[in-house]
Amino acid sequence: MEAAPLLGVSGVCEALELNPATFYREQQRRQHPVVPSQRTTERPQVLGRALNLAERAEVLSVLMSERFMDLAPRQIYAILLEEATYLCSVRTMYRLLAKEQALSERRTVRRAGKYRKPELLAVRIREVWTWDITFLKGPVRGEHYYLYVVLDIYSRYVVGWMLADRECQHLAEQLLQETCKNQKIREGQLCLHADRGASMKSQTVETLLLKLGVAKSHSRPHVSNDNPFSEAAFKTLKYCPAFPERFGSMAEAEQFCQEYFGLYNSSHHHTGLALLTPAQVHYGDPVALLAARHQTLLSAYERCPSRFGYRVPRLEVLPLAVYINPPAKSPLEAVA
Repeated sequence: MEAAPLLGVSGVCEALELNPATFYREQQRRQHPVVPSQRTTERPQVLGRALNLAERAEVLSVLMSERFMDLAPRQIYAILLEEATYLCSVRTMYRLLAKEQALSERRTVRRAGKYRKPELLAVRIREVWTWDITFLKGPVRGEHYYLYVVLDIYSRYVVGWMLADRECQHLAEQLLQETCKNQKIREGQLCLHADRGASMKSQTVETLLLKLGVAKSHSRPHVSNDNPFSEAAFKTLKYCPAFPERFGSMAEAEQFCQEYFGLYNSSHHHTGLALLTPAQVHYGDPVALLAARHQTLLSAYERCPSRFGYRVPRLEVLPLAVYINPPAKSPLEAVA
């Protein structure tokens, strides 16, 4: 304090690492000392904000009571206030429950069901079908048409389709019944897979499948990978160069679908089918077709093996099995 007039307050405070406010407060205290007898009022005693042990025990007993054990803390807080009772804040209730490891779902709610992952296998045609519905945009915003498509996952052949102005379980029933009749499906032969749309899970469709002896399968909720073949078929459709931004009418959309599915089934060489078309696999002799292709490649190889890198062409074959969600390999199979 004595060196301040000579060195300056800032210099002294910087040398002593002292806040200037502290310096001035101490100077004020020395110039105007307070006599103990002059203090006429005492500072009121402030209670601590934290709950004591007894109060914590009381709050926990209320939260864990049979009356409130299924209610969220906010609900309990509101009920107690209506009864003119205040124990603590909502945040304190959450904090006490967390400390007791009791902060799970307290409300009585319906638990979401556990859905089994569908695992389907097709080793021949007419064994597993998948179907779905997609939108086709109409001439004006907000107007669209519903395209129903049924697909054989082994041959990728579109076995049935229908265009409608609405999604309806009775239309779906009509399409599935006609498709099964056209494909001569016998009882116990087919499994039909779909997502969980309203038409797919309708009682009308379920009754039809029971009548026809067709097994049903559904995707898990919000899992598009459980229906990959229908999703891929819709992508192929909508990425077709001839696919318009909008259709001028339902008749125009139906005409387009008629031409598209005819070309898709007979002319689309599918990479998943060793570059055969769906119709060649579904109605033809794919083994003979692939063998004939192989002979053509062998003849070309004999004429000029250098063009093949001196590697004999390999015989292409169809997949032995087509899966929806193939089963995971066991550790022994993975090692092998």
